[in-house]
Amino acid sequence: MTVTEMTNRVLARDPRTQFGSTVTALLDEDFSTALVWAEISGRFFDDAIRRHPDRVVNVGIREQLLVNVGAGFALTGMRPIVHTFGTFLVERAFEQVKLGFAHQGVGGVLVGVGGSFDASQSGRTHQAPGDVALMDTLPDIAIHAPGTSAETDDVLRRAVAADGLHYVRVVSQTNTESFTGPGLHVVRRGSGATVVVLGPVLDDVLAATDDRDVTVLYAHSVRPFDEATLRALVSTPDVVLVEPWLAGTSARVVADALRDVPHRLLALGTRRMELRHYGSPAEHQRAHGLDAAGIRRSLDAFLR
Repeated sequence: MTVTEMTNRVLARDPRTQFGSTVTALLDEDFSTALVWAEISGRFFDDAIRRHPDRVVNVGIREQLLVNVGAGFALTGMRPIVHTFGTFLVERAFEQVKLGFAHQGVGGVLVGVGGSFDASQSGRTHQAPGDVALMDTLPDIAIHAPGTSAETDDVLRRAVAADGLHYVRVVSQTNTESFTGPGLHVVRRGSGATVVVLGPVLDDVLAATDDRDVTVLYAHSVRPFDEATLRALVSTPDVVLVEPWLAGTSARVVADALRDVPHRLLALGTRRMELRHYGSPAEHQRAHGLDAAGIRRSLDAFLR
């Protein structure tokens, strides 16, 4: 295999590359879609720009304008895909998301990349561990955190075909196995604790629980939360939640699902601390206790 072939195979598995490919295909397939982006990821959109110049808009590094232009497309009846780094899309332009989309009752698909620590070497300005928690304050928003390129394609197509406001969190961390469709998927059945895994941290959870008799449930579409499946499969009071963004973000929806079921909950995620070291994404993940060894330590302490 040549170096070029190896590179192409790696890129084919990358969720961000899949995002560009799927968006380009959606623009070809549905003339009601539009893409609004803020400078980044331009290398993925060359074909889309050439074929659909009237529906592909680069606003430059102007994130508030980015969201407002997307909302403007939505007000005309189109389905906008609005894209930049998650930290700029969610945190910097949140007022525009809240007023331009949610307050006016129009829908769109907001796609943020970078996540909690993809851009660890770019520093804190490019890290958004609180993005899901912040977007979850909006009414009736659907939130997706695909863990593979196949899941990225699946959630984007479902989000564009649906109504309402959707946030899609695309990151470089990936799971090995793909699951299609919304809701909680049963990855493993056991007689002990129930472990709920959201987004691309499934492989580390499976490694951490390899010799434990636990049930593992996984979802990449995290809002709305699949209460029915969790209620149906909880067999002991012990529930563990693992999500690769701010710890406790989804504790509310788990508690709501089990509101009349006696349980105790361990919520794992990025910690409420700021790592002032650049490092690699894997080093940040380990520092937050979200690698297999860290998850195992937390499980051992909780289930001892």
